[in-house]
Amino acid sequence: QVQLVESGGGLVQTGESLTLSCAASSFIFSWSVMGWYRQAPGKQRELVARITSGNKDYADSVKGRFAISRDNAKNMVYLRMNSLKPEDTAVYYCNVETPAGTDYWGKGTLVTVSS
Repeated sequence: QVQLVESGGGLVQTGESLTLSCAASSFIFSWSVMGWYRQAPGKQRELVARITSGNKDYADSVKGRFAISRDNAKNMVYLRMNSLKPEDTAVYYCNVETPAGTDYWGKGTLVTVSS
């Protein structure tokens, strides 16, 4: 069982930056997919970014503004968010998909961007 704990959310103004962190409670294989999803009020959860051992994928809405990274030695994944917009307001969730296909989720961290 893997537990994920997100941190780094908060209230910022348009154009500011935040870095989200996700700590995994146990070893994450480097070939596991780690990602960030978000869910805005009244909307479905959507993929923001994900990272494998060699690739990074981003939602079109965050390309060029957000950057995902991971530290396998520390079992951490990060999301650097620049040039934040009000439409980025959401609860952000950390996700790990193991090579066996098991999904783990954190409880989320709230990001609020004021205009």
